[in-house]
Parts: sequence; C-alpha cells; structure tokens
Amino acid sequence: MPPMQNPPDLRPDLAPAARLGDGPARPGQPSLGMVSLGCPKALVDSERILTRLRAEGYAISPDYTGADAVIVNTCGFLDSAKAESLEAIGEALKENGRVIVTGCLGAEPEYITGVHPKVLAVTGPHQYEQVLDAVHAAVPPDPDPFVDLLPASGVSLTPRHYSYLKISEGCNHKCKFCIIPDMRGKLVSRPAHAVLREAEKLVEAGVKELLVISQDTSAYGVDRKHDLHPWKGEEVKSHILDLSREMAQLGAWVRLHYVYPYPHVRNLIPLMADPANGLLPYLDIPFQHGHPDVLKRMARPAASARTLDEIAAWRADCPDITLRSTFIVGYPGETEAEFQYLLDWLDEAQLDRVGCFQYENVAGARSADLPDHVPDEVKQDRWNRFMEKAQAISEAKLEAKVGKRLQVIVDELDGDGATCRTWADAPEIDGNLFIDEDFEDLKPGDILEVEVDEASEYDLWGKRLRN
Repeated sequence: MPPMQNPPDLRPDLAPAARLGDGPARPGQPSLGMVSLGCPKALVDSERILTRLRAEGYAISPDYTGADAVIVNTCGFLDSAKAESLEAIGEALKENGRVIVTGCLGAEPEYITGVHPKVLAVTGPHQYEQVLDAVHAAVPPDPDPFVDLLPASGVSLTPRHYSYLKISEGCNHKCKFCIIPDMRGKLVSRPAHAVLREAEKLVEAGVKELLVISQDTSAYGVDRKHDLHPWKGEEVKSHILDLSREMAQLGAWVRLHYVYPYPHVRNLIPLMADPANGLLPYLDIPFQHGHPDVLKRMARPAASARTLDEIAAWRADCPDITLRSTFIVGYPGETEAEFQYLLDWLDEAQLDRVGCFQYENVAGARSADLPDHVPDEVKQDRWNRFMEKAQAISEAKLEAKVGKRLQVIVDELDGDGATCRTWADAPEIDGNLFIDEDFEDLKPGDILEVEVDEASEYDLWGKRLRN
C-alpha cells in the first residue's frame, strides 16, 4: 500500500492558492502584485480585478519586490481568517510598502487601519471600481495599446483547465454564526445570459471544468423572480435548473458548489444521472450539523430529518452521486447528546466528502451572544471523533471503487506521475487519483479513463486505460 496521503484541507473558507505571473514586464510598464485570501468567491473577485488592470496595461508581478504596489484581497469569515488577513497586509507592507486592501475584511476599514495605518486604501468586497480608483491613484496606468490590451481569455489565478464561475453575490439567510450577508449584502444574481456567455467563453478558451460558486447557488435567480433572458435564439430562465441544463451542453464538466438542499434541487438529479451532458453527479451542500435543535440555534434554513429523505431521493435517482459537506462542532449550547446525534446522522447520511471545523466566535455574529459556549478542549475532542468517523466512511467508499473504471482529469505532472481527479473530486478540497506509470504523454486538462487499483483514506491510485 502506498504511504497514506495527508487529508485534504477541508476548511470551507479557503480557495486554491492563487497562481500569479504574467511574464516579464516591458521597460517602464507599471506592475502590481496580488495576494488573494479566502474562499473561491474571493478568488473570482481577484481574477476580475486583475483582468481589468491587465486590460489597462499593468503587468502582474508574482512577487512583492517586482511590484509597484500590492493588492491584498482579504477574508473576514472567521476571526482566524481576519488574523491571517492582517498578517498578510503586514507582510506586504514590510516587503513592498505600498498596499491596497480589498475584500470582505475591507467592510471594516477602521479595523484594518487601526492595525496598519500606512495602507494606501481600503475597499470592501466586490467594489471593483473603487479598487481600480485606488490603483490608479497609487500607480498611474501607462498602457501600450499594441501589447497591453487584454486577450479574450482574461487573467486567471487557477490552472487553465478549470475555472470558478460566480453566478451571484450575497445571501438572504441569517445564520447566526455567519456575517457574510453583512459584508456582501443580500442575494444579487447575475443575468442568466451573462453567466452563460462567460461560461461559453471559458470553454472556448480551453477550460475543461467549470466550478459554479456563490453564497447560495440553489437560490440563484430568486431575487430576479426567475426572469427570462435571451440565449441562442431562445429564452432561458434565471433559475439554477435552467442554468445547469444550458451549461451542461457546453462540452465541459460542470460542478455545483454551495447548494442548499431546497426541494427544487431534486430536479437537478436526473440531469446529473444523464451521462450525455456535463453536469457532474456532485453536490457540495453545507449541512453544518445534523441535530434539529442545533440547526435551530444556528438559524439554518433546513431540517435534518427532511435532509436525510432528500439524500435518499437523490441517490434513488442517481446512485453514483457524490455528496460533500462541511460541519461545525462545538457550536454554543451543543450537548454531548446532540453531538452523538450528529455522528449517528453522519452514519446514516454516508456522505462521500466531509470537512469539519471547530466553532469560533466571529465579531458581529449573533452566535457570540448565545449561552453555554463549549470549552476548547471539548471542541477539539469532538472534532477528533467527527473526523475519525468521516475518515472511516471515506475509506470504505474509496475502497469500494477499487476495480472500477472512472473518468479522471489531469491536474499536474511531475517526474513521478500524474495527479488527477475523478468527477467525484473538486480541486484542492477533495482527494486525488494518482497515476504512476504510462503518464509521460499526458498534460494538464486531459480527460481519460483509468481503472482504480488502490485506495487510502482520501486518495486513489489507478492505471491508465487505452482504447
């Protein structure tokens, strides 16, 4: 058996590391660096900012010293994330000295300037124009229209073969542990034709996998009253079902993240079960807990009993569906009985991919005012027990895949082999499938068939099948 791989980083507030670098700047070309923290939604914001700046003639520097200024896109999801953001700002100030702050933590400018008064500007989340204004003031643009105009593919911080696609901003829920609605506002959905046009352009540019993200993907279009938009000579409704159906025809894998288990989600499952389209049988659903009383204290918009019924219905329609989720242990008031209920719920739900984090107080979140906070040592013990249970489920499910033939997408190559993912694995947060022979002619983005021959707690190994 190969050595056990490290478990994936399962924090729900993290995106893949930004991959910067845009070639050497021409003489005299203004250059900017970017530090992108937080979730995939923040990563999309970073990509949009850099796309606009690249179009205006700025070079993108992969390090502090080569940049005329640095943009730090912050996260404010947890207190630990805030601390990480402040640390990143401090490092950028130390290494470069000229720093513009944006993102979720930017919604609290006094919090940032109180620690780092020398930052050039602070803007909030998705305030693209304000970021551009701050950059223009700090580093005036000097475009060369013959070489600096943006190519159609834009600037991407993720590998070329997959791309995040944000379909809406904000959230209408009022979960007590979360301050995202305060930072990013209520749900605002993009027009359906704009999303589809972006998806189509990404696929035309070589993207093989679209990762659909928002704060609440299954609520897409609610704020627009599911209005109609022209698309390819017909009309498409601003609804996640219509959007998924159209994206599934573009010739790429389509993966849905942050889906709340509303009843209409069941209508997506037949699409996922149909191998003729690209909508992957994969749902990322933030359940957060299993006990109804804890969910009530969280002010979550779903009940655990109905959720188990929904899971059973999804699997009846699509037996191969992969379900991933994240959970909080040690929420204020969580009793040992409620936690044990969660473990039993997990046993019944048999989720494929599970992440868990210990509850943290977040400034501004209503949960901080709840009584009966759980001691840190109890939270750690429950996290250990939860992850032990989740790991055992994952190990059994992956072992059952040994001998099966699966499609995989190649992410990276080195001298030892190819690191791939099955359609059941999202990049960076789920497991991998490794090919350690007959891989020399592969390249990132290739999709091929393998036969699984080994499994560990989180990862698979397989051999390439040739037609």
